[in-house]
Amino acid sequence: MTFLFFAFCANVIVTSMLLLGGAATVEALTGMDYRLASFFIPWGVIIYTASGGLKATFLASYIHTVIIFGVLVTMILIVYIKVYSSDMIYDFLDQTISYTKDECEAIYSEDGTAATTFYEKGTYACGPVSGNRDGSYLTMISGDGLMFGIINIVGNFGTVFVDQSYWQSAIAARPSSAARGYLLGGICWFSIPFALATSLGLASTALMLPITADEAGAGLVPPAVATELLGDAGSALILIMLFMAIVSTGSAESIAVSSLVAYDIYREYINPDATGEQILKVSRVVIVVFGLLMGVFSIALNEMGLNLGWVYLFMGICIGSAVIPLWNMMTWSKASGTGAIIAAWTGLVLAVVGWMVGASVQSGEVTVASLGTNEVMLSGNLIAILSSGAIHWVYSTFIDPQDYDFAELDKNIHLVEDDQSGLTAEEQDPDELRRAHRWITRRGYALTIVLVFIWPLLSVPAGVFTKSYFAFWVLLAIAWGFGAAIVITILPLSESSAEIGDVLSGMVNFITGNKPEAEEAVKEVEEEEEPAKEVAEAEEEA
Repeated sequence: MTFLFFAFCANVIVTSMLLLGGAATVEALTGMDYRLASFFIPWGVIIYTASGGLKATFLASYIHTVIIFGVLVTMILIVYIKVYSSDMIYDFLDQTISYTKDECEAIYSEDGTAATTFYEKGTYACGPVSGNRDGSYLTMISGDGLMFGIINIVGNFGTVFVDQSYWQSAIAARPSSAARGYLLGGICWFSIPFALATSLGLASTALMLPITADEAGAGLVPPAVATELLGDAGSALILIMLFMAIVSTGSAESIAVSSLVAYDIYREYINPDATGEQILKVSRVVIVVFGLLMGVFSIALNEMGLNLGWVYLFMGICIGSAVIPLWNMMTWSKASGTGAIIAAWTGLVLAVVGWMVGASVQSGEVTVASLGTNEVMLSGNLIAILSSGAIHWVYSTFIDPQDYDFAELDKNIHLVEDDQSGLTAEEQDPDELRRAHRWITRRGYALTIVLVFIWPLLSVPAGVFTKSYFAFWVLLAIAWGFGAAIVITILPLSESSAEIGDVLSGMVNFITGNKPEAEEAVKEVEEEEEPAKEVAEAEEEA
């Protein structure tokens, strides 16, 4: 039940972020009240997820992802090739930090004078950036950037380890595809924040659009820049991209929650002999109820003053304490189950206490604003993941060491229906699974070290980027975005070409009335066997 709680927390937090960001963007672009948007958005997920299940989620996710990358590539081309260039954006960013307070007040005003200004330092992008090398945006040496990076790592560790949607996708995939698919998927996914931040993110600051820090935290930077550059067409593209992202991720979260309720609660504690049909009914009910409740919850969060950015930073505090205990339970034979439970709950309590104490010490009060600063959020996130890891290691090493045989794991997995279609004998071979484990472990660690440590460290000597260095950075973002778009579009079609061919062939045969070759062959064999059956029946009668 402990990790079931953390799994639900992950699903609720991720879905909340989707609805908070989605509703805020829809309201900004269309004028629709965010409360209505919070209720309408989930229905796009509920309808096809409840009827199609996990298979519908896989198919729709592919289509949605292709559209998302199409918009991403379009935005990169618009910013750096059609309208501006890397040198122009560089000059604009350099100019942004050169303005004095009086100049900023004149820029952000109603009539170009300080008398009607609405400028507040730290609210709008104007003047030097506190905590950055030389106050520049063109550097990796940033105090706030470092803190956000660490918070981001802890929070996303939490979602990957605790979110049921990742687990069920891995289990549903063929073992030969899962390891490579997740590694390649992670590389492709990184292009989305990297390329969008480099294009739309930097463009918003370079153009000095009147976007406040709170609006940026609500996820309104992309729609603002797209509308500035392309007008109504830009608004439409961002709305399409937003809808694709929300529906794709939202469907995965809905399926995850329905699986947890149907299998880990209903089948485990209420009806152990549940059939597949009964579990399906429970799953569909849960999908509808979860979607509606999340609409209400997102409105409640917004009324409390919590936006997408705040909830994102808080994510690691809530679920980070489950990461290392789960990691240990999957990879360490001495890991204690009791110790994992104690570590997860203790880490959560310590994280929340440390988070609130940090807010009180830094600001003298505990409010939404004081709890949302980078320093306070960082302390809570680090306490969550590090304290739970230390507690579990101590408990498993000195108090309750185990000697678990992971071969026993398969014996305790009970299927509702013994459907192993798509699994070949080779993919169930223990030696093949060990090779896949070794393959993904080496490359996973290598990629983590490169992205988390080597790349940022190599950028430190550059200090404030030169024009040529920034041009290389932009080129890398463009190449990564295009490469990811090609891979994410072509590779699934290539890997599933045989299945797609069978489906298309079946559709053509159905339309034209032709019988498939396999069906004709079966019929011929049956006709050849018919005389033999008649002879056998005659002998039996005799």
